[in-house]
Amino acid sequence: MSSSFSELLAHRQFMRFWLARICGITAHQMLMLAISWHLYELTDSAWDLGLVGLFQFIPAFLMALPAGHVVDRLHRGRIFATCMAVLGLVAVVLGFATSQGQTSRELIFAVAWVLGFTRAFQMPAQQAITPLLVPKELFQRAVALSSTGVQMAVIGGPAVGGLLYLGGALTVYRVCAVLFTLSMLLTLWVRYPHVVRQHSLSWQSLFAGVAFVWQRKVLLGAISLDLFAVLLGGATALLPMFARDILHVGPDGLGLLRSAPAVGALCMSIAITRWPIQRRVGYKLLAAVAVFGLASMVFGMSDHFVLSLVALAVTGAADNISVVTRLTLMQMETPDEMRGRVAAVNGVFIGASNELGEFESGLTAALWGPVISVVAGGMGTVAIALAWFKLFPDLARRDTL
Repeated sequence: MSSSFSELLAHRQFMRFWLARICGITAHQMLMLAISWHLYELTDSAWDLGLVGLFQFIPAFLMALPAGHVVDRLHRGRIFATCMAVLGLVAVVLGFATSQGQTSRELIFAVAWVLGFTRAFQMPAQQAITPLLVPKELFQRAVALSSTGVQMAVIGGPAVGGLLYLGGALTVYRVCAVLFTLSMLLTLWVRYPHVVRQHSLSWQSLFAGVAFVWQRKVLLGAISLDLFAVLLGGATALLPMFARDILHVGPDGLGLLRSAPAVGALCMSIAITRWPIQRRVGYKLLAAVAVFGLASMVFGMSDHFVLSLVALAVTGAADNISVVTRLTLMQMETPDEMRGRVAAVNGVFIGASNELGEFESGLTAALWGPVISVVAGGMGTVAIALAWFKLFPDLARRDTL
């Protein structure tokens, strides 16, 4: 283990927040698996699976810029802890409704709305905290280690959630509530210097993050690349359909499918933690997105469970290169007083790619079937990667972080 990596592990505040994020993300992954399988059991509808993404995106989009402004003014750790408390309450509500036999598609859509609203504050808060916990020279490794923890949670959450779901959705919701509570408590234990800033709430201040990203074409290219790649190439919303109707597995198999991208991402993040990306970062970023699209096409055409797992793992490995590169670029080129608002802009793009991507997948699957939806999306992702070489030459030529 390198001395710099050992030094990173010695930063106790960073490691506490790292553990808090792992608990929260594990619970969130379990919650989303239970919600998607529960909803598909209730409705058998690809359209409804897509609507879950839409109901998350709308409040996240509407609240993104105000949330970024709040994150730059208030204590970021307390904002994140509050988000974990709200998510824990959501799990309690779902558990109570399930125990009373009152779960419905309308309740799940309402829960999705709350999840989207909460995410608008959670994402910029968590992204803006990490630079305050480690020195600048360790930041890329901190991002990579954070990504490693995220992928561990994304692997373990769906896998454990799928197994727990065999005992009923209520069991999953109860465990989620406990994990969200633990995440909240760990975050409240994190200490860092908080600088009180008095940004007046004005249109200029509200849109400062948008202006900052727009003026820096490398950042704009990296963030928009992730938007269009995942918007077209994502297949997460359709995994219950692939699991039950194409690959013929149950909720435990769905858990493995949802975990597979994280397995690939975990392997890649460990490699980046040990051997950071230092040269030709723009070219490697665009190449990784193209690989993501190709692997998505393989998954869409596969009817073999193991091949599907491998294809999803490759998408996760490729996406991790994009995530680490994009976040490192964003945090290193953004002054601390702007990090919340810039992270909020990044959150809008991520939300559009993830939640709108789920809606797009559900809509196209309802019209033409899940296979065509995923394969066409993968082809579109490859086309986007090729187009970005021309549209954002500064990003393509970027040599170092």
